[in-house]
Amino acid sequence: MALSLNIIQKLHLCRHPRWTKPFCPLLHPSSQLLQCKLYSSKYRRPGLPPDNTPPWKRINFSFEKGVAGVKKHFGLLKKEVEDHLRGPGGKTLRENILEQTNVVWEFRSLEDLDKWTLSSDQEIGGKSQVSLKLGRNNQTALFYGTLNTEVPRDGETRYSGYCTMKSKTPLGAFNRKLHYDWSNFNTLYLRVRGDGRPWMVNIKSDSYFSQQRDDLYNYFIYTQGGPYWQDIKIPFSKFFLSSRGRIQDNQHPLWTDKITAVGFTLGDKANGPFQLEIDFIGLCNDRAHTEEFAYEKYKRNP
Repeated sequence: MALSLNIIQKLHLCRHPRWTKPFCPLLHPSSQLLQCKLYSSKYRRPGLPPDNTPPWKRINFSFEKGVAGVKKHFGLLKKEVEDHLRGPGGKTLRENILEQTNVVWEFRSLEDLDKWTLSSDQEIGGKSQVSLKLGRNNQTALFYGTLNTEVPRDGETRYSGYCTMKSKTPLGAFNRKLHYDWSNFNTLYLRVRGDGRPWMVNIKSDSYFSQQRDDLYNYFIYTQGGPYWQDIKIPFSKFFLSSRGRIQDNQHPLWTDKITAVGFTLGDKANGPFQLEIDFIGLCNDRAHTEEFAYEKYKRNP
């Protein structure tokens, strides 16, 4: 039987996976304050009637938008070909070999915030609220809101109270799903300023089989609170494997060459306001860290 943690157990709400659904644009840079919107899901709350809208009524066709979309995707295709000819990741082979650090996400404009999505227990009828906006002087991202653990009275949901901030899946030309190749690095580097709450850092890796679509790698960070920033380095070998909120007995290392998303989850059962300010999310290659995997891997009897 898979082990479970109290803080992770709350993420296993009914039969509703949140991290494995297709990502969709939830944040629009139309205002300085970006409010939480719920992305599409097959989950339907008990008691709600099904959506029987015909598919043809959901199509919003526009010839001008179609032409603009074709130009955009062919431009992306041209850039992909040029980057492929230049080297891995659009960098020369020398740069890839000598690169020791890399900033993947930073927050300096609304376009940077548009690369992230928000979700909370409002998807299942909860009352938590989340928002994302630029920090002071437009140099950071401020993820804030209110956590509420009150369980919806639908007769099915048993746990509630979570808030999540997650990066969108990178897309290439013609909306092809891409992934990040972090095989040259061994450590996730964060610079954050929290409010003293424990947070869970999540990494989603692309899988080969549909049975692994719910797999997620997690690690906990503990913010100090106060006016001081924290430089946090988490080796990839420390991330443990979970599926739908349950730690798996059969552990295996993270595939760093097929990363699709990174996120932060709050679910510490403490009702009240929260905030997490993020300066950047990057990578580094710590030569002093030689550990391959921090957890014991079980072998089944033949």
